Amino acid sequence: MEKFEYITKKGLEKLQKEIERLENIERPKISMQIAEARDKGDLSENAEYDAIKEAQGFLEMNIAKLKKKLSNARIIDGSQINRTRVSILSTVRVKNLTHGGEQIYTLVPEGEADLKSGKISINTPISTGLLGKQVGQIAHIKLPNKMILDYEILEIAFNE
Repeated sequence: MEKFEYITKKGLEKLQKEIERLENIERPKISMQIAEARDKGDLSENAEYDAIKEAQGFLEMNIAKLKKKLSNARIIDGSQINRTRVSILSTVRVKNLTHGGEQIYTLVPEGEADLKSGKISINTPISTGLLGKQVGQIAHIKLPNKMILDYEILEIAFNE
């Protein structure tokens, strides 16, 4: 049984563009490099040829992996999300009751996480601790290092 992977429309477009780039730009580039290396003579002693063939194998493996991800992708329908609780696609402003200060996190599908922009995977301990909470509630989050964080939910927003 195949495992579905939830993805946003933006994430789907990014995935499709990456597959297209690999197939239409990188694959022909490697094919050309293979032809050039082949023209250099004896393939049994041609390290350049071997390296390019290995790179081709990695490229094809990557394309296959991305295509499988695409075939298992299910777009998240933001209109079906309960907007009074923290859920996927929520942007949550929290107060760290353990250490003080505020943080803002956006909960996204696994493949769309980007810490620099505050997007964390739905599968992280912080996300799982926040899921289902409402404004005013306290989330007790147990981290892998056994530390416990207490976050008060200050605000929940959705921007798809």
